[in-house]
Amino acid sequence: MLASLVVSCKDGDSLWDSIIPETDEEPTSTQIEGYVFYPAVQGATDANIAQLRVPAGFKINKFADGVGKPRILVADANGHIYASDREAGIVMLLTDANNDGVSDGVKTVATIKQAHGLSLHKGKMYIVAVREVYVADVNGDGTLGVPKILIDDLPDGGQHPNRTIAFGPDNKMYISVGSTCNSCPEPNPENATMLRAEEDGSNRKIFAKGLRNTIGYAWHPETNALWGMDHGIDWLGDDEQKEEVNQIAQGADYGWPYIYGEGKYNPGDRPKGDTTYKQYLQKTTLPALTYQAHSAPMAMAFYSGAMFPGEYKNDAFVAMRGSWNRSEPVGYKIVRMHFENGKPVRFDDFVTGFIMNNNKAHFGRLVGVTVHKDGSLLFSDDTNGVIYRVSYQ
Repeated sequence: MLASLVVSCKDGDSLWDSIIPETDEEPTSTQIEGYVFYPAVQGATDANIAQLRVPAGFKINKFADGVGKPRILVADANGHIYASDREAGIVMLLTDANNDGVSDGVKTVATIKQAHGLSLHKGKMYIVAVREVYVADVNGDGTLGVPKILIDDLPDGGQHPNRTIAFGPDNKMYISVGSTCNSCPEPNPENATMLRAEEDGSNRKIFAKGLRNTIGYAWHPETNALWGMDHGIDWLGDDEQKEEVNQIAQGADYGWPYIYGEGKYNPGDRPKGDTTYKQYLQKTTLPALTYQAHSAPMAMAFYSGAMFPGEYKNDAFVAMRGSWNRSEPVGYKIVRMHFENGKPVRFDDFVTGFIMNNNKAHFGRLVGVTVHKDGSLLFSDDTNGVIYRVSYQ
């Protein structure tokens, strides 16, 4: 499928000004090719898993199989693993009692329509759906008490209903609320933001804005700085918009929908009123690092375990779900984000091989990432209902 937009161009201007002028006094002109390409789906067979690639010394296996459509993962200090299934509207509990690296079974511990984001905080489980936040006590065996509602008026979901939730070093609740659209001015100021509230859900405020859809975020273990990966705008071409790594700070504006990437103008949306692109750019916080467009970053977890080599400590793992509107697929992998002196500096592949048959098929679109009690890395695939485990020998 090919989509394009072509409008008039004024000759004689610079490329930047002629394509995207600062004001409406001149025509906007751009041509964009867009593609829809979903690789065919294969099963997570032993043969397919055997060709997954991890760095030397690591191994990968199925931690759990046939567990619906697992999305976000969290782990506690007792070895309990929790997974949400948004489509089924449940939270699952998985355990590995004999420590063989394979789950002994799965149990539904909460039923909440469109449950997605999960966070463990002070002996309680916090669960966010589209418009609601719930809290439940965590029992000694890992099961949950009856969920109680804390918030019931988050913005509507629209295109991005997958809320995520976490608690910061300040013991505040952080909720990522994506945009309702690909690219548009939002009528509700809480869309395309990071919200912050008290532990009981009260005193909710916009912490940062201009974030199209930051599903994965976490605090650096040493600096306590909040880092997140934002999904780029679709339909700007194969290599635009790149995915952004942002240091998310209180009061900052990250540009969406008007400014993207390294300070580029979005031709599809102009800042409101008399504000020019240049003026909006001046108040926009630009990303610290970028990644291949359309890779679709999902959950993010800093590594704080003891199993992996010391060089991995305080680096982050990110699940790249994979593209759907690019001529050649990208993503479909777990990547390692290297941090130096508290700042992200580069990405390396960590788990690859989910794309097969000369880029025409796949057997995993990845979502959740968490570090298990034993230091192994767990990640989820909601295409084939698998939770994978990466360990180091």
